[in-house]
Amino acid sequence: MTVETNFTVDQASVQSFSLQNAEPTWFAEFRQAALAKAEELGLPKPDKTKIDKWNLTNFSSLYKEDAPYASIEDLPEEVKTLVDTDNPSATLYVQRNNTPAFLTLSEELASQGVIFTDMITAVKEHGDLVQKYFMTDGVKVDEHKLTALHAALVNGGVFLYVPKNVEMKEAIQTIYVIDREDATLMNHVLVVADTHSSVTFVENYVSTVETTTGIANIISEVIVKDGAKVTYGAVDTLNKGMVTYVNRRGTVARDARLDWALGLMNDGDTISENVTNLMGDGSYADTKTVVVGRGKQKQNFTTNVTHFGKNSEGYILKHGVMKDESSSIFNGIGKIEHGASKSNAEQESRVLMLSEKARGDANPILLIDEDDVTAGHAASVGRVDPLQLYYLMSRGISRQEAERLVIHGFLAPVVNELPIESVKKQLVEVIERKVQ
Repeated sequence: MTVETNFTVDQASVQSFSLQNAEPTWFAEFRQAALAKAEELGLPKPDKTKIDKWNLTNFSSLYKEDAPYASIEDLPEEVKTLVDTDNPSATLYVQRNNTPAFLTLSEELASQGVIFTDMITAVKEHGDLVQKYFMTDGVKVDEHKLTALHAALVNGGVFLYVPKNVEMKEAIQTIYVIDREDATLMNHVLVVADTHSSVTFVENYVSTVETTTGIANIISEVIVKDGAKVTYGAVDTLNKGMVTYVNRRGTVARDARLDWALGLMNDGDTISENVTNLMGDGSYADTKTVVVGRGKQKQNFTTNVTHFGKNSEGYILKHGVMKDESSSIFNGIGKIEHGASKSNAEQESRVLMLSEKARGDANPILLIDEDDVTAGHAASVGRVDPLQLYYLMSRGISRQEAERLVIHGFLAPVVNELPIESVKKQLVEVIERKVQ
């Protein structure tokens, strides 16, 4: 199917977009170089998933300005439920389609040197820091057409920098609201936790309308320096009209830790890459992912933890539920490079299918290039255990309620890890709605 587009992606249009945003020369040139690469590169080739017919590159507009929100009270009801309205000083960023619509940063954090702002502002006001980390140590521009196109057309996202020795007690929250049918989301999220700092970062993608030609090309880069700790939670609930490519990547230094808790609840076709590189000795990563597929959507989820540092630890836990005619590929990759002795790579992928036409494929992969290590994996694909249902029904619980309880118990290991109660509640409600 050919999708008509009113926006021509060429050097002139990208240059015009840079001028419109008053971007510094280095970033304007960065965009131009990335676009040139995008014209040469092919699409990614996710394992066992054909995406050549997916609409990942054609869209009607790159940027349309929307009205900001004057206060938390002006937020859509779907968004209000995600924030602590009783704490107006909480650190929060809300983006409406491509428009920075609401931002609060406490005076205490600002006085400690914490930087938290939308990506376009960060490029202009904190250029040296952004240039140092933007698609340098994490995702590379030339990986494939979608990463290059993303670099050329970034039109949203946030930049968070936590200085050395700053430990943030309250979570930082970002919410991306999609309320236009033709929204094009080229979000770039850059989180840098400097030496011995700590932060909890949570993001939500929320669709409040049914899109028809929407595209989301999302890249998150998390840089965790020596002795730092980052907890990164996300709940994605983009609707079935939006095709999504999302790439969340972490780089973890010596004695640092990165915890991922991801609720991937999109209703449209989705490619998700979650890669963590354990670069330093004693580095640690724990990745928990929960997925629910429904309708006829096709999804591909790849989680990769690569060990470069000695005594590094990497854990992968993925639980998915498939219903209707949905299909998903779950790839878990634990790789220990030569020299990463005493490291430990563990992973578990489990898929629960609720209907005859649903499909799930769990592929655990261990790539070990070092002898003195520990590694293990487990995978299962199956239907709801009839013995569990029988036990619950023997206690007077209906079959429908028994299935609901089994599903929630199956997904609980990830759901319980989300660090903000309101977001955890949202994820539970989304799961409830999707498995009905």
